[in-house]
Amino acid sequence: MTKNEITEIVKKFGKKEGDTGSPAVQIALLSKHIADLTEHLKVHKQDKHSRRGLTLLLGKRKRLLDYLEKTDLNAFRELKKELGLR
Repeated sequence: MTKNEITEIVKKFGKKEGDTGSPAVQIALLSKHIADLTEHLKVHKQDKHSRRGLTLLLGKRKRLLDYLEKTDLNAFRELKKELGLR
């Protein structure tokens, strides 16, 4: 992930300039990282270490989604729809 991609995601999902700590931004960044890692694993099927890292990232995103659902249901639904998550 390049620095430009990160700043675009922060601008799109952040509440204000430089907002990297909100759950929506963190979930969006994790989703991008998960997508990149999934593409890597399609080519390198035997990369077990990266597969474990992917599993950890999925768990972290799930916990953040659960937190966002408890605290702000409307933002949760909007974020899921925008990111295309199930």
